[in-house]
Amino acid sequence: MTAAEPSPARWAGASDDAAADFARLGPLLWDPVGRATVAAVDLRPGQRVLDACCGDGASAVPAAHAVGSPGHVDAVDLSPVMVGLLRRRAGDLPQLTGTAADVTTWAGEGYDAVLCVLGAFSLPDMDAGTAHLVRRPRPGGLVSVTSWRPGAMVAPGMALARAVARERGEPVPGDPPRGRLQELGAPDALAGWFAGRGAAGVEVTTVPHTLPATDDALWLLVLGSAFRGMLAGLDDDAVGRVRADYLGQLAGGPPVDATTLVAVGSRAG
Repeated sequence: MTAAEPSPARWAGASDDAAADFARLGPLLWDPVGRATVAAVDLRPGQRVLDACCGDGASAVPAAHAVGSPGHVDAVDLSPVMVGLLRRRAGDLPQLTGTAADVTTWAGEGYDAVLCVLGAFSLPDMDAGTAHLVRRPRPGGLVSVTSWRPGAMVAPGMALARAVARERGEPVPGDPPRGRLQELGAPDALAGWFAGRGAAGVEVTTVPHTLPATDDALWLLVLGSAFRGMLAGLDDDAVGRVRADYLGQLAGGPPVDATTLVAVGSRAG
């Protein structure tokens, strides 16, 4: 068992309850991260934008406001449930279209900008999938990838992994697992990887963010993110014990580090 990465991407089979918790977490986490990406890309009125792995619209909605009625945003996510949430949020934004589809086969191109917020590292093949996204803008158009900074979200992920392991009677994990995201998480490494997928002139912006270490916020972080998957197979009583263990490790302590890195490059001509 490893600590999952909290991500809005790939919630294809999300239940209504999971989607509702995802939306409740939005104001604390997904929405600030989405707005920061839109600000880093500096969208302008009239532009055409693709938001890949859009979730419930945390970046697509501010992108639609930025491009205004002369522009257009295609928001694509594999999960019909998430796209349904996005459509409800975007009811007064005719320039925003939500589509349930696999963005790794999305054929649209010629965009002024492409956004992928906390989604690239959840694609089945992150290298090929990101290279596909880099080819969606027009030559010279912008493309961005947002990821967690190394160390972000580690504390809650490990606390939950320890609590679940104790409940299941499994070995309690020690150090955080090392994966591709951790290897590419530093700004220089992220920029180099993104350039290797075809993005030119990559610049990386660090966006600090935290969540309060309150009972409600900490547990919502579990239920409204991919951390939720670690609870699979546990009955209500077991989940209650995991919750108490998890909160006992974190509640009242330092705020949760939710710092992100926003890499922005362009499609070479």
